[in-house]
Amino acid sequence: MSQHTLSALFIPKSVAVIGASSKANRAGNVVMRNLLASGFSGPIMPVTPKYKAVLGVLSYANIEQLPQVPELAIICLQFQRITPVLTQLAQLGCKATVIIASGVLATDDGKKHQQQWQDIAESMGIRILGANSLGLMLPHIGLNASLSHINAKKGHIALVSQSAGLCTTILDWANNKDIGFSAMLSLGDGCDIELHELLDFLGRDSHTHAIMLCIDHINDSQRFVSAARAAARYKPILVLKSGGPNAAVAQQDNDIVYDAVFRRAGMLRVDDLVDLFAAVETLAHAKSIAGEKMMLVSNSYGAARLAVDHLNRSGFALADLSADQAKALYPILPPYVVAANPLDMGGAAEVSHYQQTLTQLLDSHQFDVILVMYAPAAVGLSEQIAQAVIQVYLTHPNRRRCTLMTQWSGEDAAYQARKHFNRAGIATYRTPESAVGAFIHMVEFQRNQHLLKQVPTSISCKSPYDNEFALQTIEQAVTKQQWQLSTVDAAKILSAFNINVLKAHVAMNADEAVAVATNIGFPVALKLRDSKLRHHSDIQAVLLHLNNAQEVIVAATSVIQRVQQLDCEFSGFIIQKMALTAGAQEIRVAVINDSTFGPVICIGEGGSEWQPLVDAEVALPPLNMALARYSVQQALNRKVLKNRYVPQPFNIEALCLVLCQISDMIIACPQIEAIDFNPILMKGNDLTVLDVNVTLMPQLYDIASKLTIMPYPKSLESYATLKNGQIILMRPILPEDEPNHLAFDNSLSAEDRYKRYFGVRSAMTHEEMAVLTQIDYAREMAFIAVDQSKQTEVTLGAIRATIDPDNIEAEFAMAVRTNYQGQGIGRLLLVKLIEYYRTKQTKKLTGYTMLSNRNMASLAKQLGFKVTTDVEDGLIYMELIY
Repeated sequence: MSQHTLSALFIPKSVAVIGASSKANRAGNVVMRNLLASGFSGPIMPVTPKYKAVLGVLSYANIEQLPQVPELAIICLQFQRITPVLTQLAQLGCKATVIIASGVLATDDGKKHQQQWQDIAESMGIRILGANSLGLMLPHIGLNASLSHINAKKGHIALVSQSAGLCTTILDWANNKDIGFSAMLSLGDGCDIELHELLDFLGRDSHTHAIMLCIDHINDSQRFVSAARAAARYKPILVLKSGGPNAAVAQQDNDIVYDAVFRRAGMLRVDDLVDLFAAVETLAHAKSIAGEKMMLVSNSYGAARLAVDHLNRSGFALADLSADQAKALYPILPPYVVAANPLDMGGAAEVSHYQQTLTQLLDSHQFDVILVMYAPAAVGLSEQIAQAVIQVYLTHPNRRRCTLMTQWSGEDAAYQARKHFNRAGIATYRTPESAVGAFIHMVEFQRNQHLLKQVPTSISCKSPYDNEFALQTIEQAVTKQQWQLSTVDAAKILSAFNINVLKAHVAMNADEAVAVATNIGFPVALKLRDSKLRHHSDIQAVLLHLNNAQEVIVAATSVIQRVQQLDCEFSGFIIQKMALTAGAQEIRVAVINDSTFGPVICIGEGGSEWQPLVDAEVALPPLNMALARYSVQQALNRKVLKNRYVPQPFNIEALCLVLCQISDMIIACPQIEAIDFNPILMKGNDLTVLDVNVTLMPQLYDIASKLTIMPYPKSLESYATLKNGQIILMRPILPEDEPNHLAFDNSLSAEDRYKRYFGVRSAMTHEEMAVLTQIDYAREMAFIAVDQSKQTEVTLGAIRATIDPDNIEAEFAMAVRTNYQGQGIGRLLLVKLIEYYRTKQTKKLTGYTMLSNRNMASLAKQLGFKVTTDVEDGLIYMELIY
């Protein structure tokens, strides 16, 4: 469905209330009261056959009598009566509706009605918010079309919630804090309009500076993550997801996968309403922090200790206070106070102590965040100290670089002080823990943003994969309907992706086992080949350190007997030489198929009771070295992976490389449903898989549709020959291209840069270049022309296009290295882009260039573009309609 139709939802010029009522507490009455009280300037048209007027507004007996087509209709009817009304509205030309009715999905009849509404929305172009929606509020246009008893104040935070109850709870709290909203939308059952559409719209909305999501599920994971990644580059996104770490295990479901998804998309997850309120307070008042160095100032040792303890439990610490800074603080502190961090000034601290201390700390340029705390004291200076702190901070020249946070303890004694901070736009908190929690949120959000812009290390220098051999091996197994592959067969697939597996041999009876063991040398390990049994060790089907032929015979015989007792089919043994485990560490890696997000990689330490979605860190493919490194660090922080004290501790880079290889294998082999590496032996730089089981699925599917994040589209790579005979590679851009792309951009002549950027443009920054190279292949494309003849690749040209969420129009821009112009690179790139968007069934491809760039205009005309000139604006407009 089109983003354009959401304009009627977000910027309606007229509203109809279908089922308006004069009876108090009826939905049609509450919505009318809210609409009239909120100051909406457009027509409000109640529709009801029961009353001549509703709340003093002339009503209409039916939809046909409406004097004009409403842009937005709020339907306050029982769900059994909605289908014909929705059809009428769509036929009339109404573009957006809100369905208030609840309980729709509780019965089969209700589900049938909801399906009918979805069909009407799809076929007739009307958008539906709900059912079971509280409604929506748009304070910037004075619209409150909801059942809420509280109106939202005007602000810059957008609230989108699948829970109606959370909306009113958050609004009640926010009003008390003087925090406003740009929009409040209750998604309800999500009959038509979905989360990803709202994220796309709000990401472009000039009134919205931050987005808050309260969700319990995601329907379309790929579109949701794509929209979230796009919005999160420019606006903070907070997520409160039900079923979090404090929920019962049965309710957690794939909660740890949601954690990984939110981090990967650059969003910040909060665990509960307390955390949410603290984070919203921070969003409303605190700017982005410059770093993680925090200074704490308090008049209470106990309160300061609570804050520090909470900080330490979360894996953080206060910044160090330098000797010079301590020396500068002593003359202005109360007697007997020790200059340290935290800085406890004692209960006798006065206004001047807070003033001078804060000034000195801001002067020092040593801290990124200063948390000022106050606990009720006998001198009773709460309000005066708050006003002094505000005055110092707002007038200090360093306030833009250093973030101030405040925490005033108490209720009545601290109420007015906190009000002063709210009005001054300074974040303030009720408890030490909530203040520290807000700081941690800011740091985690900053880290997630940094991860979005990080330049990953390339692994392209490694020997290439043998995808064809891996796929042939899988096809042979599928032909035999062999869905479970044990170490012997799985090793062939892993070797195609350069993953080292301890060599395994098959023996079908005890005598063969002895022969194999004698050949490879003792000691050996003997394992049951049948991979259908989940844990071979549970039936003692894994026997280690067999030192001679007699021990092998005894072991093999006993395993056969136990298999017969279980009435299982015996398919032989796997014999391996015992790996040298001294000084090594074992880890476990599993690939599972999540019902919502597709394939995910779980990293932990394993064990017979190991649960991947509980005892491991989750990483989402596709991975590169930077993303893998981040996941390993998360696993270490959560202690699901431990860097143990062994003679040769594992090399993180080596582990990251294996994770990237596993990720590439998943993408290249879509029939792999699950993998269990149990264990991987890590010894310094050497990682060896000792045992692995692979599960295949019968059906072949498109991996791009299964993955949450679109992988690099290798199929779009192609070679071409320039006019001078040079062969170049044309391919989609990669995050690893950032250094080369920066060099390419800097190589353009002043004239070419002027044409490319429509004016004088300074050199690109790392952050700007990261946006250009770390693209989302699901919603944009950039092709580059690469010279591979030199030791380091050289970018010769680039073309990119951004597309609207509706896949209607893609707008392109192009540049060619100055000394390579005239060789046909521009034509090759533009033809490749045209064909790409033709395949995607995009409606049209457009672009602008300057009047002086006649070569570009001529090329576009040759390739079928309609070219028009705007002399007044000095631009040439190019349009290709497919």
